[in-house]
Amino acid sequence: MHERRARVSVTFLFVAHGALFGTWVSRIPAVKDELALDDAELGLALFGAALGTLVALPVAGITVARIGSRPGTRWGLPVFAATLPLVALAPGLPALFVALFAFGAAAAMLDVAMNAHSLAVERVYRRPILSTFHAGWSFGGLLGAAVGGAAASAGLDPLEHFTLVAVALGVPGLFIGPLLLPASADRPEEPPRYRRPPRRLAALAVLAFCGLVAEGAAADWSAVFLDDTVGAGVGTAALAYACFSVAMAVTRLVGDRLTVRWGPVAVTRAGGIVSALGLTLALVVQTTPAALVGFAAMGAGLATVVPIAFRAAGSVPGIPAGAGIAAITIVGYAGFLVGPPVIGAAAEATSLALALGIVVGLLLVLVALARSTRPAEAAA
Repeated sequence: MHERRARVSVTFLFVAHGALFGTWVSRIPAVKDELALDDAELGLALFGAALGTLVALPVAGITVARIGSRPGTRWGLPVFAATLPLVALAPGLPALFVALFAFGAAAAMLDVAMNAHSLAVERVYRRPILSTFHAGWSFGGLLGAAVGGAAASAGLDPLEHFTLVAVALGVPGLFIGPLLLPASADRPEEPPRYRRPPRRLAALAVLAFCGLVAEGAAADWSAVFLDDTVGAGVGTAALAYACFSVAMAVTRLVGDRLTVRWGPVAVTRAGGIVSALGLTLALVVQTTPAALVGFAAMGAGLATVVPIAFRAAGSVPGIPAGAGIAAITIVGYAGFLVGPPVIGAAAEATSLALALGIVVGLLLVLVALARSTRPAEAAA
């Protein structure tokens, strides 16, 4: 019964994490307008969040490896929620950079802790359930973006909006501690000894990099591709990422069952192939229906990649779960950040369709690395 309460609690954390992220993303234009930032200044501010994330990830990994995932999971959500109103309170670019640094750092700390704790819950269940947690994040992101869009349409000030969301999600987080697994669930009996990461962890990091470059490309370039290359129009173009996101969220609901039936290697390999074929369909046919179907297939194919990679990284023998998750998250998040600008530069030199062909190539690399996701016993 206690493990069921822990599963529900961790699911709430994933939903809340996604909702906080979706809330911020949906109001970026409003914050930009309030502070009268140009595109370059906004890019610098957004770099603050990325920098905060990259700084906090190794710290989070070391912390979870030393004391277990329970403390960070227990206090991570209230802290993360509290940083959201700080973003709206920023009076100018320097303060916004600092606020977003704190926002990104808090998001990363909770991300590593709750993923490590979800692995502990999964071990208690003795069957794969990690994909359902990530489905919660996806649906939370959609919910946060939808509420943010409604708040923007209603003319709600970002500070009022962010404060309401922070209270609604952060206050319940204060009472989640007793529902989690005990500290002994994944707290090491003695301090971990760090050594050179095994090749398997490096392969998983590259796999995560390829998957998150593809996710970043879909987020930043799918609508642009439909509008500029296909000529679908702005309104229809917005459906591209919506199809990608919904397909990913729905597929994650059944991702664990697929993993149980076919195994992580086969599911990862099939997901990479489906994603590559979907994106290729969009790039080659270049019609609105083909593009929407293609990006939906891409989202469905990528849905299980991150949960499976996290499970594998958190189960590498000799590496603490938090450290393994933090390691592939750093590399994967670097791909999420670096990929879209590189695609933009390539598109400027050639065309967007050819530039997105880079993503197809990376998805094929992902397929080749699928074997790294095999269970630890088989790997040994």
